Amino acid sequence: MLTPTFCRFCFLDSVFCITFGALTTKHIKMIVGVPKEIKNNESRVGMTPAGVFELVKNNHTVYVQSGAGEGSGFFNHDYQRAGATILDTIGQVYAMSDMIVKVKEPIAEEYGLIQKGQIVFTYFHFASSEALTKAMIESKSICIAYETVEDEDGTLPLLTPMSEVAGRMAIQQGAKYLEKPVKGRGVLLGGVPGVAPGRVLVLGAGVVGIQAAKMAAGLGAHVTILDVNMKRLRHVNDIMPPHVVTEFSNEFNIRKHIKTHDLIIGGVLLKGAKAPNLITRDMLKDMRPGTVIVDVAVDQGGCVETTRPTTHESPTYIVDDVVHYCVANMPGAVPYTSTVALTNVTLPYVLKLANTGWRTACKLDKSLGKGLNIVEGDIVYKEIAKAFQFEPVLA
Repeated sequence: MLTPTFCRFCFLDSVFCITFGALTTKHIKMIVGVPKEIKNNESRVGMTPAGVFELVKNNHTVYVQSGAGEGSGFFNHDYQRAGATILDTIGQVYAMSDMIVKVKEPIAEEYGLIQKGQIVFTYFHFASSEALTKAMIESKSICIAYETVEDEDGTLPLLTPMSEVAGRMAIQQGAKYLEKPVKGRGVLLGGVPGVAPGRVLVLGAGVVGIQAAKMAAGLGAHVTILDVNMKRLRHVNDIMPPHVVTEFSNEFNIRKHIKTHDLIIGGVLLKGAKAPNLITRDMLKDMRPGTVIVDVAVDQGGCVETTRPTTHESPTYIVDDVVHYCVANMPGAVPYTSTVALTNVTLPYVLKLANTGWRTACKLDKSLGKGLNIVEGDIVYKEIAKAFQFEPVLA
């Protein structure tokens, strides 16, 4: 593991002295590990060969687990040409790396591999899993979550590309599961001449919601999008065609629309916190048999009370004749697109962490600093602490 170089004045590692605002040492050298994802049907990988090339160019060492990129169309020889060293097992990657860069949260088989002081940079979604949260506390690692890195304007730059993918996929999957052979209503979203199009209800006008509405509108469906943020609704109203309509989100309007809409998309996000239950179990009885719910918020616990995580292998289940699609890693079904889109936005942050160490990087880049969730056994992100009634520690 890496022993960081500390400035004797400000005690921050690497190149920039906060006290004097001057360079004090050369960039540190870091070992970055890219393991193969082992979550069910997860074919994405934490870094493309292009990302590896940039790290190696910056004098870092990159270890990639054999076969890690195959699901995304990147092979061992691609990574080797970019300068990576291929390791046979996931255990070797964790054991030999200062920083782990991956896609999905570690699962139980990985908990014991994570080392004290090791940086783990990935999607965590801690608020949806107390077991994961406790395991990472016990590991005393540095957990930096893609989904809480936040720009000054409130946008989430590392969540955005996967939200774009998931929002668009929600309509593809919803349209498929509306088909009668898979227990849907038997509705074609775009309709045909002489037959009204399907109706899509989108909860949330964020990235997921707008992308879902765009795709549904492109198919010719009638779309209703609800949100509590009037600025977002005005934006939707300005950019969408006339068959996309907006309404303020409240329980009355939700109960009204679920009775008449064929496909319901859950796209609500509270940064770092558990999603609210906007559709409760009792509301399902008001939906028509074969209505489809695609809860994209499943990673954060879901915005439907009856949501439980599913997999690409077994993506749906039925409650009260309502089809639920709640795959927790939707973008994993289109891994090439997702991996390239993700590396595009994560690589600049990976380079900052590798070049200067996590303390300095998170101190100088406020956006990255907000990605700190758990640090050496302490929860430093208040929404996660609140979810499990822990006391947060100020980072």
